[in-house]
Amino acid sequence: MTSTLPTGNPLLVPAEAFVDYSAVRPEHIEAAIRELIASTRSTVEAAAACAEDPTWDNLVEVIEDPSERLHRAWAIAGHLNAVVNTPELRAAYNTCLPLMSEFSTWVGLHHGLYARYCALAISPLYATLSPTRQRIVDLALRDFRLSGVELEGAARDTYARNSDLQAQVAQKFSENVMDATDGWTLLITDKSRLAGVPDNVVTAAQQAAAADHAEGWKLTLHMPCYLPIMQHAQDRELRQTLYRAYGTRASDQGDTTFDNSEPIESLLALRAEEASLLGYANFASLQLETRMAHDAPQILAFLRELAARARPSAERDLAELRAFAAEQLGLSTLEPWDVAYASERLRESRYAYSDEELRPYFTESHVLQGLFQVIHTLFGVHLEACDARAWHADARIYRVLTAQGQELGRLGIDLYARAGKQGGAWVDSERSRRRHGQELHTPLAWLTCNFAAPQGSQEALLSHDEVITLFHESGHAMHALLSRVDEPAAAAFAAVEWDAIEMPSQFMENFCWEWGVLKSLTHHTDTGEPLPRELYDKMVSAKNFQSGLQTLRQVEFALFDMLIHTQANGLSISEVLDTLDQVRREVALLVPPAWHRFPHAFSHLFGGGYGAGYYSYKWAEVLSADAFAAFEEHAHPTPDGTRDVFDAATCRRYLDEVIAVGGSRPAADSFKAFRGRDPSMDALLRHSGLLEA
Repeated sequence: MTSTLPTGNPLLVPAEAFVDYSAVRPEHIEAAIRELIASTRSTVEAAAACAEDPTWDNLVEVIEDPSERLHRAWAIAGHLNAVVNTPELRAAYNTCLPLMSEFSTWVGLHHGLYARYCALAISPLYATLSPTRQRIVDLALRDFRLSGVELEGAARDTYARNSDLQAQVAQKFSENVMDATDGWTLLITDKSRLAGVPDNVVTAAQQAAAADHAEGWKLTLHMPCYLPIMQHAQDRELRQTLYRAYGTRASDQGDTTFDNSEPIESLLALRAEEASLLGYANFASLQLETRMAHDAPQILAFLRELAARARPSAERDLAELRAFAAEQLGLSTLEPWDVAYASERLRESRYAYSDEELRPYFTESHVLQGLFQVIHTLFGVHLEACDARAWHADARIYRVLTAQGQELGRLGIDLYARAGKQGGAWVDSERSRRRHGQELHTPLAWLTCNFAAPQGSQEALLSHDEVITLFHESGHAMHALLSRVDEPAAAAFAAVEWDAIEMPSQFMENFCWEWGVLKSLTHHTDTGEPLPRELYDKMVSAKNFQSGLQTLRQVEFALFDMLIHTQANGLSISEVLDTLDQVRREVALLVPPAWHRFPHAFSHLFGGGYGAGYYSYKWAEVLSADAFAAFEEHAHPTPDGTRDVFDAATCRRYLDEVIAVGGSRPAADSFKAFRGRDPSMDALLRHSGLLEA
């Protein structure tokens, strides 16, 4: 069709070209999305009405051409909305959100298109398709059914309305969390209140105040500020103030402008309605149609077994912490805003080191250099900086190259927290690998974190936990970038089961504890020395510090998620909070105050796609720990008494059987192809120090 768009719209580049993010303006988004939807809609109608027998080319491939450009433009819009949010960008995104939701619903409800897929699936041609293409057809048929294609009349209309509303309410939830977080600040005018806080955090707070033309120190709820205050500030009242502000974000207990009570109620009601329309007892049952796990009882049993294994260790952890807080810190009652502070003091006392003592060793440039070396050793690829223009001055783009110099894809890295940027860490995909005739469209993935920015001439310094986060997200990125699957519908992010998608990311975390890796990651900002072995040994000794408590906390979140999504109907906000209290009575040892509103900022559940899926972190951790155990089993001893876990054959097998296959086969099959058996929980319990618990 003839384009009616401005020739300068950067979102309309050919599918194989690269987008200049710096040239994208809010006004480009709606124009591009409207035209690309129209183009794709026209192609879908033509493919559905085709008089010829359905084939891969005249059905799947022909629709993929315009779909690839549409979903890429929308991915870019979503990425920009998350990392450089402005009122204009948000307005453009929110204008297009119902357009995309309506279009997606229209495709899922298209009887003619569904009939063509059904005809292809029962035709003799299906047997001649590759296993990957057969899987794509099978998944498409499943997704059609889960999209309500078999609904008729009023139920069909209700489903379409429901889908549109879910997208809008989830977006509003996310906006409320971002705005509530950005909107809270505290100006400190007495520096003594910051006693104990690391110097780099104090300096950053002073610079933030100066940027507002104020004297003093500006504190925020962004992680690079909030977490060090909670861990290190000696001022108990200050810790309590920030704890309450963080724990009541986007709720009736905070700034009610951003109260997420109604969005939570709406989403739970809409999800229950969706499940009912499609014939499922509840939303969890619907979601589990696309997961490794079989049903909610299996997940609940898994979580409760994990809680039972962790509880003895957690009880010891808490008793020890309370005794230390009372005897050494004068805290006769351990309040929630004391836990992180007392835990850091206990860690320092027991292991004679602190997280902040490690930070000067983890200079950003050397951490990235070490990460890239791990990626090279594991997967045989190099990362090379290129001059492609990104969405912000903080972001950098790297080419992923084979040993022969072939470009496999590009990785964008955006590490620093800032206003207008969604909190947390994640990877999103702009474009999946696709072979289109003689052309190969290489994948593009963007890795986002929220670390503290550099100060002055000093480069950014990371905590060890932040290094682990970076490695985690790199696992997601490699899963997308190193695919050998030529069809986007079988890419990792498109077809790997949700409860297995965290396996490659959690797998990468293990390398952050290997001596050989840590030596390559570290370079003291003042002396240039690598991490001393003595300090490394202390880190390893402390690796499972409070792991029992941490495991119970993750089980708490996952149980809460599963229980609110196994109801036949929606819940009121008071019922949501009652469910959380019920879960805490069952598994938690540390219980927040009654005014705490954790669900109101639980973006994973209500804004990030993890509804009835938070269990997948622990589920996938079983897979990742067992996968890394294969590397441990084939490790070679080193002269310094440690080990080299990079056995070449094991690295190749992991790449070939897990990473490169993407979603071209079920995740359980990929795990078994790598490990030779089904997964076992033993490695996770051993890695967490819970095997004897």
